[in-house]
Amino acid sequence: MNDIIQLLPDNIANQIAAGEVIQRPASAVKELLENAVDAGATEIKLIVSDAGKALIQVIDNGKGMSDTDARMAFERHATSKIRQIEDLFRIKTMGFRGEALASVAAVAQVEMKTRRKDDELGTYIEIENSRVIKQEPCSSQVGTSISMKNLFFNVPARRNFLKSNAAELRHIMDEFIRVSMAFPDIFFSLTSNGQEVFHLEPGTLKQRIVQILGNNYNAKLVHVAEKTDYMNIYGFVGKPETARKTRGDQYFFVNSRFIKSAYLNHAVNTAFDEMIPKDSFPGYVLFIDLDPSQVDINVHPTKQEIKFEDEKIIYAFVQAAVKHALAQFSIAPSLDFTLNADIQGLDAVSKPFTTDKKDAVASSSLYQTFTQKNQAHFIERENKAELKHWKSFFEPQHTENIVDKPAEQPIQSLLHTPVARLQNIHVLADTTLLQLHNTYIIASTNSGFILVHQQLAHERVLYDRYSTAAHGQQMATQKSLFPVTLELPAADAALLTDLLPDLSSIGYQVEPFGNHSFVIQGIPADITTGNEKHTIELLIEQFKHFSSDIKFSKREKLVRCMARQQAIKAGQTLSQKEMLVLIEELFTCSTPNVTPTGAPTYLEFKEDYLDRMFGK
Repeated sequence: MNDIIQLLPDNIANQIAAGEVIQRPASAVKELLENAVDAGATEIKLIVSDAGKALIQVIDNGKGMSDTDARMAFERHATSKIRQIEDLFRIKTMGFRGEALASVAAVAQVEMKTRRKDDELGTYIEIENSRVIKQEPCSSQVGTSISMKNLFFNVPARRNFLKSNAAELRHIMDEFIRVSMAFPDIFFSLTSNGQEVFHLEPGTLKQRIVQILGNNYNAKLVHVAEKTDYMNIYGFVGKPETARKTRGDQYFFVNSRFIKSAYLNHAVNTAFDEMIPKDSFPGYVLFIDLDPSQVDINVHPTKQEIKFEDEKIIYAFVQAAVKHALAQFSIAPSLDFTLNADIQGLDAVSKPFTTDKKDAVASSSLYQTFTQKNQAHFIERENKAELKHWKSFFEPQHTENIVDKPAEQPIQSLLHTPVARLQNIHVLADTTLLQLHNTYIIASTNSGFILVHQQLAHERVLYDRYSTAAHGQQMATQKSLFPVTLELPAADAALLTDLLPDLSSIGYQVEPFGNHSFVIQGIPADITTGNEKHTIELLIEQFKHFSSDIKFSKREKLVRCMARQQAIKAGQTLSQKEMLVLIEELFTCSTPNVTPTGAPTYLEFKEDYLDRMFGK
């Protein structure tokens, strides 16, 4: 019998490795940027065409490579970072994976120019399908330029799985931001289809954060800095007012490498307890430096998921550091020391501080918090008055007003006809509706009663309305008397540009204004005016962090986000008229009993069931 086990050809083995390492254009961007950082570059330029499908080029001014190293870099398991097994546990560099360039060369047409400072000539290499097509001396700048063309040209099945250019460009931006955020002392630029998207001059970490996330963060960052023998943590967290309803600008770096960690996210979130609503998420850019032997970065091919030797210590330290920073911020507001005549006349200045007053102050919990040792960061849970102003920022300010929207029939006629005719449920219109806890609506029916969740019910109503508009019957737009200008970070601007046609179908009129700016000319006619900017910013956040389930189209995700955002919130008081119109509209929906995500909009309690509950 013939032997049947054979070694795979190099090009096929490399393609298999590429399946783990290069999953999309952004994966290649990450690898090439990290190699440029490790080369000691002070300037790194990323150029992409067609969201990386046609071209990904990284140009750096690093130390470059010899002709031998340039050729060896594309071999499998080739790396300059590891000599023995122990080195795997002492890695402090970024691009150490021995599969990276070999994987790139297996799925793209690659050209590289590289030159060291002391060499007169550089090296030019051209590789296709893991085979060197050309290698020759060339004139080039000091450093390295690598171009990847026609990604997955030899693996058409993989290319077919790539998403739209807008979606792939967002992934590229994510990887670019993560690397450039970690190294603020390096110049980075990103050019897409000939247009410069990012131009990040070297500077401090705070300057880099503002460059990337936008000027709105400039005065809203709290500095975090703690050092111990075991680990250091530094960076910035956003003030409570910057918290968002979705996971937004959250960046964790361990030894300058971006990581994803729900565990550490939870540590930061708990540090914000009582300062932001429980359904909001703080923004932060935090760096943890510790001995590489205390962390395993080889648990996932992308190196974005890691394992700490002692997670509990890291968790406690992160939580304490953030709490300490927030406490310093909250007890040390900026003071104006210029004292005018009005202040001089206040009782606190003009009248003596008696012994009785002194005893009263000294016995207060606030005084004790300031005077007892190690209590500066302590906030009593029982006293939440100081925190109310943070919470008020997140209360729904401009939700759709159901009263302002005309009902399908005059209210008078609704009062004399059954409101709900579907599901064999008939709401008795001649009885008063009851709102419970400003969240639920109790309505009598011919066979018992129903308990309606007002937010979920309204979400179903709005979903049907927006879905109809998005698929043909475009909603009316109310023009803004004074158009609002909206400035966004580059990544958000790219996303909004991609969403403009779909936003138009549901009533938004938004026009690009250059340099990541937009002008809001109009909004859907049934949305309250006055908060257009916040509405679109929140919509972008929700869309970015929507489930990545591929069964939903871009337009479907947008409709669901809109319905969730504009629905009246639990806790909002409704009038009899508003409750009546809501229930009427709910039972004219195609599927009134559940939200688009499958949550029930109401529960039905029948009379025979109620009788059994009371033993009758």
